[in-house]
Amino acid sequence: MLKNCLRYNHHMFNYIWPLLIIVFSNTLYQICAKGIPQQMNTYASMTITYAVATLFSAAAFFVTTKGGNILKEFSHTNWATIVLGIVITGLEVGFIFAYKAGWKVNTLSVTTNAILAIVLIVVGLISYHEVISWSKVLGVAICLVGLYFINKK
Repeated sequence: MLKNCLRYNHHMFNYIWPLLIIVFSNTLYQICAKGIPQQMNTYASMTITYAVATLFSAAAFFVTTKGGNILKEFSHTNWATIVLGIVITGLEVGFIFAYKAGWKVNTLSVTTNAILAIVLIVVGLISYHEVISWSKVLGVAICLVGLYFINKK
């Protein structure tokens, strides 16, 4: 019984800790994206950002993979890794330009994430044959109502 309890707790930890990292990192991400100086070229800022991200990612690889060969890992690259780099750049540039255009930190992320949730329900249905339940339809309706109130002036 103790073994099953420990296994369950380990599973829950593995399920929850990535969520906590995402929420923590996304909070700092929004603060940093809004904090990019208005006069700084967005792409120059991104160049510095990705140089730091490259160094941090390489360091994390070596810390978490004793004796690992990063060049060997590079051989596993597929289209998704390459496209993800382009997409992340678009995501970050979009947020920076939105903040420079005057979006507020307390509405931009909520608005984009609500719209994203709706889009991903459709993507899940079409591309991955995921089921759309009535609770998801209700959730979309609630998101739309919430978007109205969040963005109402």
